[in-house]
Amino acid sequence: MSWLSISKSSPFSLANIPFGIISTAKSTAHVPAIAIGDYALDLSVFASSGGFSPLTDFARHLDVFQQPTLNAFAALGRPVHRQVREYLQNVLRDDTSYPQVLKNNAVLQKEALLPLSEVTNHLPLQIGDYTDFYAGLNHAYNLGVILRGPDNALQPNYKHLPVGYHGRASSVVVSGTPIRRPNGQILTNPSATPKVPVFSPSKRLDIELELAAFVSRPNQMGEPVPIDEAEDHIFGLVLMNDWSARDIQAWEYVPLGPFCAKNFATTITPWVVLLDALEPFRAPGLEPGDRESLFPYLREKRAVNAYDIPLEFELKTAQGSSTVVSRSNAKNLLFSFPQMLAHHTITGCNMNPGDLLGSGTISGTESGAEGSLVEQTRGKNPITLADGSQRIFLEDGDTAILRGTAGEEGSYVGFGDCVGTILPAHVV
Repeated sequence: MSWLSISKSSPFSLANIPFGIISTAKSTAHVPAIAIGDYALDLSVFASSGGFSPLTDFARHLDVFQQPTLNAFAALGRPVHRQVREYLQNVLRDDTSYPQVLKNNAVLQKEALLPLSEVTNHLPLQIGDYTDFYAGLNHAYNLGVILRGPDNALQPNYKHLPVGYHGRASSVVVSGTPIRRPNGQILTNPSATPKVPVFSPSKRLDIELELAAFVSRPNQMGEPVPIDEAEDHIFGLVLMNDWSARDIQAWEYVPLGPFCAKNFATTITPWVVLLDALEPFRAPGLEPGDRESLFPYLREKRAVNAYDIPLEFELKTAQGSSTVVSRSNAKNLLFSFPQMLAHHTITGCNMNPGDLLGSGTISGTESGAEGSLVEQTRGKNPITLADGSQRIFLEDGDTAILRGTAGEEGSYVGFGDCVGTILPAHVV
């Protein structure tokens, strides 16, 4: 229990303590914070007011909470993240060991505890590079069936390595940022000879329900991250929507894969949930254990390498009607983030604090558990929304809302909403 009033339905319970970057109307400076209930605790003010004074070992690192991003804090490593998170949990507990720090300090509460409704969220880390993987087995299979049929749905390499592509870091945006419909080349008549595209706004704009991990500790160029150490190179997770223009993608992806169909926008939640907060929700992935088909550099010691996090995709129309389109679970991944990181670096690729790794679309096997519209509609069978309208893909004015929350009422560990509203395409 906390001395601070926290709604039982809040994803930011005392069990969570996610980190982010905020500003306010009074101060436009970007500063680190944590989310707790309906509040943000400004760590810049908290640190400069002696809030961390009982944490003597952390004194030499206080400047990380005066930075405009969390990169410096992330780079300190998981033992420090754990120490700071546990200390802040203690400070916020009703039976805190340090009542003088915040519980009985009305002045600091007024300065540092800010209503979430009054803060603006920003990207939590400066993202140098972004790689999106394809570890959602059910999504990969569903798309493979659509493109190649059930007998050849998965490519021969799929279960041997975490497939991925290098995305565009500059267009990763924080939740709430409007998304403009992209223009591009589209093949409207695939059966025609010769095949000649048209140029138009995408008519098959889609979402992808994903998790993503931020890298914390760097590795030297030429030195892979061993699988048993990979988790200590991960800062925490966010929810991610990897927006996709399916019609642009269909024309451009051969032979080098996604390009303009993916580079226009990727949305992430602003609060980074640390791995320690997710530890109670560990669960087996789709194929747990040390699969003998994997090379040793990808074999994890423990089978519970995924997280039991219920996920959902809600679609809100411009008229205000909302429909939960799909529900899935983060357990539906073939490879874990440590495996993704180990594979990414096996060539000696050097990763840096703030690098972002997307999981790939997370779909279940049953109807209504698809992590994208193209899977659910097969690109031609419309779904009916709560107001009676229909969708195959997103229309202008639609708002996609992704959610992920683990645990039980009163102690939820969640990411908050991952939100984006579609704006009309630019006239070119």
